[in-house]
Amino acid sequence: MKSIVARLALLLLIPLAGCAPEYDVVIRGGTIYDGSGSPGYVGDVAITGDTIVALGTVDGRGRTEVDATGMAVSPGFINMLSWAVESLIEDGRSQSDIRQGVTLEVFGEGQSWGPLNEEMKVQLVADQDDVTYTVEWTSLEDYLEYLADRGVSPNIASFVGATTVRIHELGEENRAPTPEEMERMKALVREAMEGGAMGLGASLIYAPAFFASTEELVELASVVAEYDGRYISHMRSEGNGLIQATEEVLRIAREAGVGAEIYHLKAAGQANWGKLDELISMVEEAREEGLDVSADMYLYTAGATGLDAAMPPWVQEGGYDQWAERLRDPAIRRRVRREMTTPTDAWENLYLAAGAPENLLLVGFRNDTLDYLTGKTLAEVSQMRGTSPEETAMDLVIQDGSRVSTVYFLMSEENVQRQIALPWVSFSSDAQSMAPEGVFIQSSTHPRAYGNFARLLGKYVRDEGVIPLEEAVRKLTSLPAANLKIRKRGTLTPGFFADIVVFDPATIQDHATFDNPHQLATGVREVLVNGEIVLMDGEHTGALPGRVVRGPGWTGWRGH
Repeated sequence: MKSIVARLALLLLIPLAGCAPEYDVVIRGGTIYDGSGSPGYVGDVAITGDTIVALGTVDGRGRTEVDATGMAVSPGFINMLSWAVESLIEDGRSQSDIRQGVTLEVFGEGQSWGPLNEEMKVQLVADQDDVTYTVEWTSLEDYLEYLADRGVSPNIASFVGATTVRIHELGEENRAPTPEEMERMKALVREAMEGGAMGLGASLIYAPAFFASTEELVELASVVAEYDGRYISHMRSEGNGLIQATEEVLRIAREAGVGAEIYHLKAAGQANWGKLDELISMVEEAREEGLDVSADMYLYTAGATGLDAAMPPWVQEGGYDQWAERLRDPAIRRRVRREMTTPTDAWENLYLAAGAPENLLLVGFRNDTLDYLTGKTLAEVSQMRGTSPEETAMDLVIQDGSRVSTVYFLMSEENVQRQIALPWVSFSSDAQSMAPEGVFIQSSTHPRAYGNFARLLGKYVRDEGVIPLEEAVRKLTSLPAANLKIRKRGTLTPGFFADIVVFDPATIQDHATFDNPHQLATGVREVLVNGEIVLMDGEHTGALPGRVVRGPGWTGWRGH
């Protein structure tokens, strides 16, 4: 009797021969682009829990079956430069990016939401605009966990900001750190790396980041190298000093012994468009030498930042309050106006790079009384007020209590297409992930917030044939995942996390424009994050399964 019971128990544990397994989700009959760059093939993807368990012809059934006939099935897309740090606090659904297939948002362009001291926490609250929140964290790791605990649809990751570390110890002063301050800055970077940061992020055209020397950045990046992280930089110049700035990135990579990436690759200003050839040659020669160098980009001929990028860094030392106070001084205003209109390699003057005030579009104000100027160019506002464009820009900074969100038309379409085709370039929105509702529509924005990734797959892959679809998917997935040294993400591989996009290559399309940016992209049908369906039949399910994705130095990897 005992032996019969034992055999019955064993049969309950072992599936009968011929019994098909059951999965949580099976995506059937789509053309699979696995992220490797290989051509697509028709097959199925099976998911159990948060993991891909089978590819190809999948027997058995899924509790949820997704018919992907005629669709492309790919790994989730990685946004290498996201500013969704606050927008995800307001709305964790990440509508504008999820509807383009983005399953990982990477923060940290110079500024990160940790480490913070008490003064920085106060300033973070003071700087809030449409999105408001209490600062309940101190370290970068705590911030990421705070966001994940609140509930977000995409996964999240971050570099630690070189600017943030500098402000933590020096405030916004224009000076070198003392040896003691440098040791504390390095300790903050070490703490962030052990907390899962991807590396060190810099944004060197902006004060106070501008005040950091190359040597300072090498020292901080050397800490990152200890943890196999990456140095990533908005270079000191993307215009007149483009080649020298590229040399600085390569120098930091060599001297620190660290991989490096150029944020939002571009040659800004018509006089500099021809410099892209030399930049490409420099990077490719460095890569041939064995240096790990890459770049990312957005897919528009205009960038977006603030009017701070139109004024010299010295006038901004000490932060916004001191900047605005200086701009009230007639003598200083005369000097600023002169420097705004004088070509220079000493600082990044986007006002001149844009060519004319007609090429500066004002898209976001903090002061509600200035909202009527949203969508107007600096030239139009200058004419309305009867003041010079330079005086108008200074007045707006004072009146708005902010740097004023501004779009600068700077790049050539030919260069955009050339950059897309470079095998070492991935993609980034350099924007929040928002929604066409609520607080988000109180301001305008750059269309890249809603359209960057769909624009790649629609305009540049399908319509213009700049690169094939399988190469675009590689550059959206496995390329950035490898650069970041992310574990078990970036390809459709059994045992990897189930971050998956089902989209229609024939219809995927961006709709956002500079005149009307708050328009969601279309053509992405399903999105899964960690095995949970976040987008189904093109509609958000409300699921918030996003997790913190850790960098290679995270102490939690030890013993795994």
